[in-house]
Amino acid sequence: MTVDPNAVTQDFPSPGPGHRRPGAARYLIPALVAGAVAVALGAYGKVHDPAGTVFNLAGFSSTIALKSWLATAAVFFALVQLVSALMLYGRLPGPAWSSALHRWSGRVAFLLSVPVAVHCLYALGYQTYDSRVLLHSILGCFFFGAFSAKMLLLRSERLPGWLLPIVGGLVLTALTIIWLTSALWFFRTFGVTT
Repeated sequence: MTVDPNAVTQDFPSPGPGHRRPGAARYLIPALVAGAVAVALGAYGKVHDPAGTVFNLAGFSSTIALKSWLATAAVFFALVQLVSALMLYGRLPGPAWSSALHRWSGRVAFLLSVPVAVHCLYALGYQTYDSRVLLHSILGCFFFGAFSAKMLLLRSERLPGWLLPIVGGLVLTALTIIWLTSALWFFRTFGVTT
């Protein structure tokens, strides 16, 4: 029995423009944007003259207390996002609305982190006077860069299945260490106050 070579090519078409493998730009652009966001925030924080305070809200004893509670709430919603991601990836059982929970918990976590970051950058700037503060400054800039990359990658098609969990894990890890070096430090130093 002989095989017709034309029949083989009809069953298995050669890769054409519609069958291209993902290009390096699909990963390079989010990485470059992440780097640009992180460096821009760090540069602004370093050259800006710290104002000391930006906002305060009735019911809180200080801006730092307000920031600590907002950051704690952001970490809580980030942990909800972790659990809902595990549901989406089939690692935990979950309801049909796991995907909506994942999206909305991420949005809330991000929105809670924005006033904290604005105050940190504008009122305090990029500080390096001790290792805790330096780590906090570096990871604060990294967090917003990694978050930007994650948002860009979400819009990409045909990503490797491991990529979003890795980037999401970096975002969560950065946020957690930021919280440890700021809110937890505040609560341990000054007590759990409002």
